Amino acid sequence: MLRKLVAFAFALPLAAQGPDVTVLKQAAQEMVEARAKFTQVMVDSIFSFSELGYQEYETSAYVTGLLEKDGFRITRGVAGMPTAWVAEWGSGKPVIGLMADIDGLPETSQKPGVAYHSPLIANGPGHGEGHNAGQAVNVTAALVVKALMQKNKLGGTIRVYPGVAEELLGSRTYMVNAGLFKDLDIMLSSHIATEFTTSHGFPNGSGLVSTQYSFHGRSAHGAGSPWMGRSALDAVELMNVGWNYRREHLRPEQRSHYVIVHGGDQPNVVPPEATVWYFFREWEFKRINEMHEIGTRIAKAAAMMTDTTMTERVLGAAWPGAFNKTLAETLYANIQKVGMPQWSAADVKMAEAAQKMMGSEVKGLPKEVAKLVEASGKPGSGGGSDDIAEVSWNVPTVVLRYPGNIPGMIGHHWSSGIAMATPIAHKGATVGAKAHAMTVLDLLTKPELIAKAKEEFAALTKDTKWQSLIPLDTKAPVYLNKEKMEKVKPELQKLRYDPARYNTYLEQLGIAYPTVQE
Repeated sequence: MLRKLVAFAFALPLAAQGPDVTVLKQAAQEMVEARAKFTQVMVDSIFSFSELGYQEYETSAYVTGLLEKDGFRITRGVAGMPTAWVAEWGSGKPVIGLMADIDGLPETSQKPGVAYHSPLIANGPGHGEGHNAGQAVNVTAALVVKALMQKNKLGGTIRVYPGVAEELLGSRTYMVNAGLFKDLDIMLSSHIATEFTTSHGFPNGSGLVSTQYSFHGRSAHGAGSPWMGRSALDAVELMNVGWNYRREHLRPEQRSHYVIVHGGDQPNVVPPEATVWYFFREWEFKRINEMHEIGTRIAKAAAMMTDTTMTERVLGAAWPGAFNKTLAETLYANIQKVGMPQWSAADVKMAEAAQKMMGSEVKGLPKEVAKLVEASGKPGSGGGSDDIAEVSWNVPTVVLRYPGNIPGMIGHHWSSGIAMATPIAHKGATVGAKAHAMTVLDLLTKPELIAKAKEEFAALTKDTKWQSLIPLDTKAPVYLNKEKMEKVKPELQKLRYDPARYNTYLEQLGIAYPTVQE
C-alpha cells in the first residue's frame, strides 16, 4: 500500500506536489537582479542618514515605510525602543525572520568612493562599519520572497527586524526579554563583510557586558577649600588604575576597555559627578559575569577611597554567538550558487587605491566565494562581539556575510566607509539578497530543514540555558547619542540622498568614481 502511495505522489502533476524549489530559487535570483536599482537606493539612502545607535529615526521610518507600502504589518517602538520595530507579512508556520543592523558610528564620516580621508562632516557620524547595506539585503529578499509566496500560494510568515544600536550591543537582549522571538522558527541575519560566506558553531565572537559606573561626591572651590570637596573624578581615576593593575591577572583571552563619559565641568570646581563606561569581554557566560563582578568590586573600592558613592547602569550585553550548522550549510550552498559579484575595473581600482593608502596588502577585491567557517569550539583571543548572539541562543540562527567592503580597511574607522555607497556595496548587497531569498525559499518548501535545525538547537541548549546579562527590569538607554545627533542634524539634512534627482549618491555628491588621489 505504501509503495502505491509513493508512486501516486510522484505521478501527480507539479501543481499538486507544490512548486519546484529549484525553479523558485532561479526566479528569486532574477527578481532580485531586477530590483538592483531598488537595493542601490536603499544602500545609498541609509548611508546618507548616518544615524548613531538609538537615534536611527530616519532610517527606521524609511525602511518601515517601504515595507508598509508593500503590505507588511508594522509594529513600531517595540521593546521600549522608539527606533525598533517588527515588520510582518503572511500567516502561519513557519515564521522566518530577517535581521540586520542599522546604526552608524561616531567620527567615521567619509565621502564614498574617495580613497583618502575626506569627511562629509568634520568629526561627524558615518557608516564606518557598513551597517547601511544590511537592510537593503533583507528588504529586497523579503519583497521578492513575498511575491513568490503569493504567486505560488506558499504558506508561512516573513518578519523583518532591525538591529538597533548594535555598536552599543544595545537592542537584542531587550528584544529577547520582550518576547519578540518566542514564536520565530528561524532567524537569518546579515552583516557586511569583504567576503561572501557564513559560519556555524560556538563560540562565534566574544561576549560582553557594557556598563557605566557613576560616582557621586561633593563640589567645592578647587583652590579656596578643596578639602571640603569629594571628587567623583578621583574615584573614576582610581577605579581605572585599579582595573589596569588587575588586567595582569586576567586571562589573555579577555578584552576590556573604557571611556570617561563625564569627568567634571571646569578645573576650579571639585567634580561632584563623574562617570566611566566599561566593556567587559570574555568567551563564556560565567567568565563574563566574573569580570563584571571584579569591575564592580573595584568601583566600590574606589568610592570608599574617595568618600563618594557609586551607582551602576548596565547598558547592553551579548553572549558569544552560537550559529546553526544546518542553516549555515543551507545558506552556504546558495552562496555558492549565486557566486561573487562581477567587479568592474573601476571597483578594483577603488579597492587597490584604498589598500595602498592604508598600507595594506594591495590585492583588490575577492574573486571567489570564501570557505564555510566552523568555530573551533575553543575561546579565541580578543575579537569583537555582536548581540545577534542573543538571538542565536533563543532560536536557530545564522549570519550571512556578504561582500560589500574593501579588504584591508580598519573596522570602526572612516576607511570602512569608503566603499559603502559605491558599486562595491551595491553589488555586494544584491548578491546577499539573492542568497537570503533562496534560503528563505528552501526553508518554506523543505520542512525537514527546519526540523533538523531545531534538533541541533535543542542539543546546543540542553545543558546551557541562556540568561540575560542585563537585569530584567532595565530599560534600553535610548537617550544615548541624542545630543550628538541633534548637533549634526542640520548638516545631515543637507546631505540626505535624493534619488528622485540623482541616480546615485556619488552623483549627488559630485564624486568621480573612483577618486584615488587628492
